[in-house]
Amino acid sequence: MKKPELLAPAGTFEKAKIAFLYGADAVYAGTTKLSLRTRTSMQFDDLVNTVKLAHSLNKKVYVAMNIYARDSEYELIKQEAKYLDEIGVDGIIISDGGIVDVVKEYAPNTEIHISTQANVTSLHACNFWYKNGASRIILARELSKDEIKYITDNKPNGLDIEMFVHGAICYSYSGRCYMSDYMAGRSANHGDCAQPCRWAYNIYAEEVNNPGQLMPIEYDEKGTYIFSSKDMCLVKEIPELFNINVDSLKIEGRLKTEFYLANIVHAYRHALDDYEKDPDGWNFEKYFAELDKARTRGTTTFYFNDKENKDTQDYEGKQYNPNYEFAGMVVSTDISGMSTIEIRNKLSVGDELEVILPDKLEPTVIKIEKLYDVETGEEIDTVNPGVKEQKVKFKIPVEVKTGYVIRRRK
Repeated sequence: MKKPELLAPAGTFEKAKIAFLYGADAVYAGTTKLSLRTRTSMQFDDLVNTVKLAHSLNKKVYVAMNIYARDSEYELIKQEAKYLDEIGVDGIIISDGGIVDVVKEYAPNTEIHISTQANVTSLHACNFWYKNGASRIILARELSKDEIKYITDNKPNGLDIEMFVHGAICYSYSGRCYMSDYMAGRSANHGDCAQPCRWAYNIYAEEVNNPGQLMPIEYDEKGTYIFSSKDMCLVKEIPELFNINVDSLKIEGRLKTEFYLANIVHAYRHALDDYEKDPDGWNFEKYFAELDKARTRGTTTFYFNDKENKDTQDYEGKQYNPNYEFAGMVVSTDISGMSTIEIRNKLSVGDELEVILPDKLEPTVIKIEKLYDVETGEEIDTVNPGVKEQKVKFKIPVEVKTGYVIRRRK
C-alpha cells in the first residue's frame, strides 16, 4: 500500500508556507502570465523563496504553464521555462503540446507534468504523453475510479498519475470553457476566468402565443444558480484512493484564503496518515467534519464512484459554514505565552476560538479572556479588521507557532 503525495495550491509564498506547515508534501503555483489562475500567480521572488523553503523541508514545487499559447507568447514561454529550470522547480504543468516541446529544450532538468486541462482520459493518451517527455499525468476529473485504476495498473513504470480530490469543479469539460470569454471578455484558457457559471441568473419563459410576455421560472431572492457545480470532496474515498494506487492527490484552490487552505490540507493530511496506520479502524466522518468547517459550497464525489451521478450541481450558490469564520493567524508568541494575532474578522472578549494545530486533527478550543492593543498595550473589549494586517494580542494556553490558523466559533 503506497501513500500518495498530498499536493496543495499556493497562490502566494505565504500560502505555500501554510500548506507546508499543515502537511502538504508539495505545492503548485502559477507564473505571471502563463497559468490558468493569473490573478494568483506568484512573482518570481516569491517563487524562488517557495522553492528554497520546499527543498529545505524535502518537499516539492510544481509550476503551472498550462495556457493554450499563441505564437506571440512563445518568447516569454522560452524565457520562463529557462528561468524555472535555473531556480530548480520540480515540475512544470503543461497542457499545450507546443509548450511541451519548448520546455524539453529550455528546461531539460525539470519534469513535465501534463495538466488536467489536456483532458487525459485514457491509457493511450497517457502513453502518448509519456513517449513525448511527460513524467506525470494529471488526469481529467471526469474519470471514475475503475478507469483510473485501469490506467495505474497498466501505465509505464516511469509515469506518475495525479488526480484531484478536493475543490471546485468547472462547469465545462475539464475546464475547456468559453463562457467567460464570451460574457466578460476574460479568457478562461488564458487564466482570467470570471466564473460566470457561479453567477446568479433569473430565468424566464416566453409563451408561444404571447411573444414578448416573459414569465419568471421558479427561483429564490438570489436568483438561480443553474450552471454552478458542487465542490469535489473525496475524503470518504481514501481507502479507494490507496487501492487504485495513484501517486499524487491534488487540492484545488489557488484563489482560496489561508483559512480554507489550512483547514483542507490539515484534514487530508491526517486522513491519509491515519488510514495508513490503521486502515481497519479508519472512519471518514471526523475528517469530513473538519473539512466542513471551511466549506464554500455543497460537496459531491462527482464521477469517481458513478459515471451517471446526477448529484453534482449546486443550485443554492455560496454555502459557507455559518458556525465558523476565519479569526486570524499567529504572528509571534513571547515567553509569557502572549501571542500576537493578525486578525481577519471581528474578535471580542469572551469569543470561543479553535486553534488548528498541525500535529493533531482535533482543534484546541480556547476562550479570549483579555484582549490587548498591539500598539498601545492597552486592554480592549473588541477589535475590528479595519486595516490590512491589523494585529491584536491575547494569551493562548498551548504552544503555537508563526502561521498557525485560528477560527472563531460563531
